[in-house]
Parts: sequence; structure tokens; C-alpha cells
Amino acid sequence: MKKFKIFFYILLSLSIFNTIKSAEQIDPIKVDWSFKGLLGKFDRASLQRGYQVYNEVCASCHSMQYLSYRNLGEPGGPEFSEEEVKAIAAGFEVTDGPDAQGEMFTRPGRPSDKFVSPYPNVNAAAAANGGAYPPDMSVLVKARKGGANYIYSVLVGYEDPPPGVILDEGVYYNKYMIGNKIKMPNNLSDGLVEYADGTEATVDQMAKDVTTFLSWAAEPELESRHKTGVKVILYLVLLSILVFLSMKRIWSRVNPEE
Repeated sequence: MKKFKIFFYILLSLSIFNTIKSAEQIDPIKVDWSFKGLLGKFDRASLQRGYQVYNEVCASCHSMQYLSYRNLGEPGGPEFSEEEVKAIAAGFEVTDGPDAQGEMFTRPGRPSDKFVSPYPNVNAAAAANGGAYPPDMSVLVKARKGGANYIYSVLVGYEDPPPGVILDEGVYYNKYMIGNKIKMPNNLSDGLVEYADGTEATVDQMAKDVTTFLSWAAEPELESRHKTGVKVILYLVLLSILVFLSMKRIWSRVNPEE
């Protein structure tokens, strides 16, 4: 009887462990991103749409402290025109100063300015979001295991909690989030934004576009690294061929009978 109880408790423990594990570890959706692989490149149209989603949906809570507005017009990124970048920057008020009287003042943004943060400091951000600090999105894709696939999966992973799962107020169920609980509400809904290029703004499309934008923000030099990598590989292949031919020529002079 004692052995049976021990065996029962072992099975129960394994069952609980497997339940917890399955709830915390769900593989993210695998997406065929254009920027993956040795020759990967960012989709310019998707980057521009992604910035629009970030600006209209995400920027009210999440900062991007490592990006400047001028980066939006640089090669390898969204590549907005110079006039568009100036217009985007001018749409924000930037605190500057002090002036000649020692006072701080606000002015329209310039391309050289960093992205304006929605909150003055971390404590203010946490206080405005029920104690949960909205993470900076500059390098969010690189900071999360699973990268772009994970970010995209979380954005589309909201659903009603299964029977028996009770959520605290202000907490939402997301099947791809570790622990399945997240304090960020589902901010995406079909038709939420109106894309300038006429693309239909479905939840899936917006999630892919903003994830593409965040992937570029985390690694803006990706395309230049890919180009450098291809050049290095071609150089090494050519060098290997030259070395091989030189070796054959040198050894061809050697008489094997000597």
C-alpha cells in the first residue's frame, strides 16, 4: 500500500509538472520573414506600414530610445524621403533648453532628435500601466527568445482563457506568453489603422508589419552585414581557388621519381 501511494504521488507530480511546462512553453509561430537568411532584406513597404502601426498604436506606451527620426530615412530602413522624415519629426514636441533665461522650452522635433518617449521616466510609465513597465521597443526583438517569431506570436496570441483559468483584473490570457498571462491588452483589431498604401489592415498584417519594423529597429545594419558577409564569402572562395591552383603549379615542378 505504501509503495502504491509513493507511485501515485510520483505520477501526480509528473502530471502537474507537464501541465505547467505545456502552459509555459508553446513554440512561437514560424513566419517566413524576408529579412532572414544570408541574402535577407527588409520589405520597405512593410517597414513603413510597421512604423505607422508603432506610431499610432504602440507609441502611446512603448518608447524607442535608441532610434532617431533621421534613421527612418537611412538606407536599409523604411527609407522615407527627406521631406517625409522632417514632417514626421515635426509632428512631435521635444523638450529643449535651457534658453537664455535658463528655462526649458518645447519645440517641433527635428530629424536629429531621438524618438519622443510617451512618459517622462520609468516610474511614470509603470504608474500609468498598473505597475507594469512597458518595455522599450528599440531592441525588444533581440531581447526576447524566439525573436521576431515570438513578438509576432504574442501579438496574435490573445484568446479567452480556458475553463478553470482565473485571471486577475488587468491581466489577459495569451497562449504564447510564458505563463500565458500578460498585462498588455490586445491593442490590435481589424481596420484599426488606415494604411497609406491601401493594404488591408488585418490583425495578422499589422502584427507582421510592426514586427518587421521592430526587427529593423533592433538591427538596422542587418542588410549591410549581409552584403559584407556575401563579399567575404566570395573573397574566401576566390582565395581558396587561387591557393589551390598555386599549390598545383608549385608541386607540378617536383619530379616524383627524384
